[in-house]
This record gives sequence, structure tokens and C-alpha cells, in this order.
Amino acid sequence: MLARKRFGQNFLHDQGIIRRIVQTVAPQPGEAVVEIGPGRGAITRPLLAACGRLDAVEIDRDLIALLRDPGAGLGGLTVHEGDVLRFDFRALARERGQPLRVVGNLPYNISTPLIFHLLDQIDVIADMHFMLQREVVARMAAAPGGGDYGRLTVMLAAQVEVTPLFHIAPGCFTPAPQVESTFVRLTPHVAPPFVLPDPALYAKLVHAAFSQRRKTLRNALKDLADEARIRAAGLDPGARPETVEPAGYAALAGVLCHGTPTHGISP
Repeated sequence: MLARKRFGQNFLHDQGIIRRIVQTVAPQPGEAVVEIGPGRGAITRPLLAACGRLDAVEIDRDLIALLRDPGAGLGGLTVHEGDVLRFDFRALARERGQPLRVVGNLPYNISTPLIFHLLDQIDVIADMHFMLQREVVARMAAAPGGGDYGRLTVMLAAQVEVTPLFHIAPGCFTPAPQVESTFVRLTPHVAPPFVLPDPALYAKLVHAAFSQRRKTLRNALKDLADEARIRAAGLDPGARPETVEPAGYAALAGVLCHGTPTHGISP
């Protein structure tokens, strides 16, 4: 079955990489594992063998028919047909009675919006393991001050720890993508790394800052915070957005909410 460009499909076929992925995820019997985009089942089969039951979300009806075929030998697999960007992970977690472990070879064209969709439901997720474009993972794990540091970095920092694990060459996929991939783990924080008094305001500040990242905080945030409030958060109004740590944006959100900064330390 040929990969479909409109679904961003690149099927993993390298058996060594498949084994390494499954060993890294280390699924255990009885765990609620969810695979996003199972494709032809290359990772599905070893995941299912390890945990005994597996949920998968797939949009391609031809692949769904392949996975549901009794001759496929995938007993214990439940395939949810539909767009993963609209999938209700909370409902599945309630049905399974435990937090979800999410795994997937994410289509590059929806990877960032999908990650934000999952962050909106992070309360029911135990961990996430993804194959992503190497440049995307670089942005996810970037340190302040560099060109890779941006909105994605800062939004993730408030909710998960990002751990890049290993790179995957284009030749491990069919068809081979034009970019290298990275396998990455996202683990929800057990305790928040900094006080976040208003997540929606934090997100609004971060979006405004990085929508105009070449401007100073003074100019990028002029519709949300004046210089006095920026300084009250311990920030330099003349700084560029990419130089500010995630805790700095949280501190500014605290000033705007309560008049005092949080200083990035959780209680």
C-alpha cells in the first residue's frame, strides 16, 4: 500500500529502529498505550505483543481496513477512526481507567498542532514518545538565547520535560522523507517547575512575544504589559523574547494577574 502525501505518511520499515523504539517505550502488560498513526502496523505489532492491548488512532480508511482484517493477527487492537486533532484522549483515559501512554510517528504537517492538542489534555497522559522532524525536536528542547528557542519551547516547558533520545535517518522510512527524524520523550512534570497563575494568560504572552520575536519585549508586549509591569517581573523591557526563560513569562503573567511576580519557583 502506497503512502499518501495528503496524510503526510512515511512508513517506518527499519527493524533495528523499530526494536529500539519499543525497547525505549518499554510498554508493560495492562498499560493503556495509544498509538497515533499506526500505518501498516510496523510498531503496532511489537507494542501489542508487549502490552496485550492497544488503542490506535488512524484516519486512512484503507489502513484501518488492513489493521482490522482478522487475518492481520492483531487481536487486542482497537482502531479509532478519525482525525487525531479532534480525538478525545480524556474520554479514552476514562474508558481505560488509567493515564495514557502515547506513541507515534507523527506526520510532519500536523506535529505542532497535535502536540498542543495533547497538552490541552495532559492531565490524562502518563508520557509521550514521538518520531518528529529533527528541527522540531531542536525547537522543543532549545535553551534560551538561540534561534531554535521559541513559542513551542516555552509552552512545553510549563507542562513537560523534553528528552531527545536518538536520531533516525530518512532511509529508515518509505518513502524516505527529505529530513532527518528524532525520537523524543515528553514527560509531564510531577511538580510544576514554576508557578503559573493563569495558563491562558501565559499562552497569550508567549504567543504575542514570539509573533514579533525580532522586537523587544517592550514593543512585542505593548498591548499586554507596560514597561513598569515588565520590570516588576524582573525582566528587561529591552530584551528580545528569545532571551527570556519560561519562568520569566510566568512571572510576568503573575504580575498581570496579581501585581506580584511568581519568580518561577513552584511551592
